[in-house]
Amino acid sequence: MKSIYLDNAATTPIDQEVIDVMCQSMLNNNGNPSSIHQFGRKAKASVETARKNIAKQFNVTASEIIFTAGGTEADNLIIQNAVTNLGVEVIITSKIEHHAVLHTCDYLKETHQIEIVYVAVHKNGDVDLDHLELLLKQYDDKKCLVSLMYVNNEIGNLLPINLVSDLCKKYAVLFHSDTVQAIGHYVIDLQKTPIDFIAASAHKFHGPKGVGFAYFKKGFGIQPMLHGGDQEKGARSSTENVHSILGMEKALDIAVLNMKADADYLTNLKSEFISALKSNFTDVHFNGNSSSLTKSSYTILSTRFSRANDMLLFSLDLNGIAVSGGSACQSGSSKGSHVLDEILSETAVNDISVRFSFSKNTTKEEISTTIIKLKELLN
Repeated sequence: MKSIYLDNAATTPIDQEVIDVMCQSMLNNNGNPSSIHQFGRKAKASVETARKNIAKQFNVTASEIIFTAGGTEADNLIIQNAVTNLGVEVIITSKIEHHAVLHTCDYLKETHQIEIVYVAVHKNGDVDLDHLELLLKQYDDKKCLVSLMYVNNEIGNLLPINLVSDLCKKYAVLFHSDTVQAIGHYVIDLQKTPIDFIAASAHKFHGPKGVGFAYFKKGFGIQPMLHGGDQEKGARSSTENVHSILGMEKALDIAVLNMKADADYLTNLKSEFISALKSNFTDVHFNGNSSSLTKSSYTILSTRFSRANDMLLFSLDLNGIAVSGGSACQSGSSKGSHVLDEILSETAVNDISVRFSFSKNTTKEEISTTIIKLKELLN
């Protein structure tokens, strides 16, 4: 039985070229970047070259990129720094953010008495921009941080990033966006769209797991969460993950180079899958803006079937098809999706929700096979 992987929002397969780069680094680049001898200097030079090349992809300087262990650490570093170092008193976010943001906000509320304010979200999963502006006016006398993700990891909704950036600039507040699901899929020029902080994770764009970065706009000092070796210009102590950083650099280069072609292919693939679902299942629904090809990421399709089948995800797995019920970060939890809880009615939230997520490796044949298996399991 051939396996079909449709959980790319959780993680993507590593590109072979990325593996090759990492293997070469493991074989030939074994120094510690903090060492002053030639082996250390070689490793340091590799890391700094990667930093420069990654920075260029976002039209920023190398000094504004801090390497981390992934998106969760990047979000934590950014939000905690905004409070402990930049004097933020109020964080404006939404209840459908990734838990890397929501749980960090809860922690800061408890430990630093920060006020957390939630912007309203429409039933289609879109952030209410009128309400956001009202909140910005309301807290005009306090130092604020707005934290809203570019692409929702569960329903795929796209934040109108330029409009939010303009609002934050208008009211002189800091803007952080978790861009983990967007990087490698959408152009992000931080000179044209002046976001103050973004977070990235390499394994979402065919790079290695356990490595990512945080972008801090120049001029913001950074207080570390980890103390010890003063790596990353003192912003993040811990010996740099040299091989994974080089792998991330290569993965991003490939993603950006092929972005247009991949986007066109996956948009068409998603469109065909939506049509096939509608043709074969009269009770299929799409969560958020998931069925939109312009308001949702082309990599994510969040579906809902109005029937009882608690074993659907398990049955699909037994048939070799890997999907998710929501965020993979919650897969080991008995709790439902906090995103779906927020946007669905009490009746709809009890339906079977399945998140299908695609990558450039996904084929039309795999989509057709998935439709056939769904018909067997649901009819």
